[in-house]
Amino acid sequence: MFGIGMPELIVILVIILLIFGAAKLPEIGKALGKAIKEFKRAGKEDDTKSK
Repeated sequence: MFGIGMPELIVILVIILLIFGAAKLPEIGKALGKAIKEFKRAGKEDDTKSK
């Protein structure tokens, strides 16, 4: 996964937790999930238009 191992991932998550705080993490996760879902949907629409 992009050359990132488990220790690096844990450090990144701890830094994010310190910056945003525990209360904001669910909101950030929800927004990120929506963005990924929209990105995938747009990619599928693009595939169907090109065929």
